[in-house]
Amino acid sequence: MKFKKLGNTDLDVSLICLGTMTYGEQNTESEGFEQMDYAMEKGINFFDTAELYAIPPKQKTYGKTEEIIGNWFTKRNNRKKIILATKIAGPGLKWIRGGGEQFSKKSIQESVENSLRRLKTDYIDLFQLHWPERNTNYFGDLNYEHEENEKKWNDFKDILKTFKKLIDQGKIRFIGLSNETPWGFSKFLQIAEQENLPRVVSVQNPYSLVNRSYEIGMSEISIRESAGLLAYSPLAAGYLTGKYRNNQIPKNSRMDLFYNNYPRYHNTRTYDAVDEYFKIAQKYKLTLTQLSQAFVNSRDFVTSNIIGATTMKQLKENVESISISLDSKIVDEINFVHEKIPNPAP
Repeated sequence: MKFKKLGNTDLDVSLICLGTMTYGEQNTESEGFEQMDYAMEKGINFFDTAELYAIPPKQKTYGKTEEIIGNWFTKRNNRKKIILATKIAGPGLKWIRGGGEQFSKKSIQESVENSLRRLKTDYIDLFQLHWPERNTNYFGDLNYEHEENEKKWNDFKDILKTFKKLIDQGKIRFIGLSNETPWGFSKFLQIAEQENLPRVVSVQNPYSLVNRSYEIGMSEISIRESAGLLAYSPLAAGYLTGKYRNNQIPKNSRMDLFYNNYPRYHNTRTYDAVDEYFKIAQKYKLTLTQLSQAFVNSRDFVTSNIIGATTMKQLKENVESISISLDSKIVDEINFVHEKIPNPAP
């Protein structure tokens, strides 16, 4: 396994992070235990979850993933061996604290306490805002439209003050963002420096061969400010495994079960790009999964690549990508496809 510093902290996190959002929906508790055991065996020390999980979000599975991880910690007695990241949900889901603003002092404190209880731990290593409260673009939205009189959202300074209190109490160690924009990322960093408040150490945004939008404005901030990307959806919800090529939708795959939850991928440009990357993988005797994961692993601004799987076979292939290096010739061919079909699944 390879490791990188988590932002400007003293924590060394594995370049492969275990994503857990399927636990409690597509994966049972015993399957989740098997995945976590295997991840540790392979040197992975970084797990990511969220209060919202399992995915897709449902009231009946809210918090279920954290509960499964907490049960694993209890049975394995190994909490200190894992760097654990979780997230507070943004607004919009009525079954989570009424669905309104989520980043008030009261809501953040409640979220942390409930996550600690479900995870059966007394501290969270990395606590993240899952998506912004304000009107902005995330989850594939484009064409930002500014609203002067948008609904109230909590001031960044107040959010950071709440985080400082929780850090001082020892309940969380570091903070991160998710599904954030360059403006939000920069603003959090600026306010933290001006007010001597906790500093963002990471951003969890989508990044893959079919969505390299992070490179446009966010990557420079990540490198200059030592707050790297925790890349999620590196396989574009499975599209970059090749299993959906030629309009195939395998039974019990994510698209078979939850097709309407992933509209950003349903376009001909995505299918065309996947076909081109598939040809490159074949040419160099790699699977498309290996090519896709190795590319994400190789980016300077990536702190960790969040991989998830529903089967052990998938998990093993994803983890094995750590041993694959892409030479400049392969990267040049990848970039040529990207120039022809840029970011088809933003």
